[in-house]
Amino acid sequence: MSIKPKRELLRIVRTNEGIFIDPKQKMPGRGAYICKDLGCLKLAIKKKGLERSLKINIPKGFYEELERFLKDGQ
Repeated sequence: MSIKPKRELLRIVRTNEGIFIDPKQKMPGRGAYICKDLGCLKLAIKKKGLERSLKINIPKGFYEELERFLKDGQ
């Protein structure tokens, strides 16, 4: 595990409307950060890191959307 500057991370935010990718890091709501790497995403899925941070069950479809977002390079 390494520490990275906030601008190098991708913010995931939970609001009353749902869970969203927040590339500009400006949306209101509870946020969690993940590095912009598919390896980090796989580890976060395996360890349920985003679910713990956001205190919500994350649907598989959101993880698929997040994976597409990372593959497309934002």
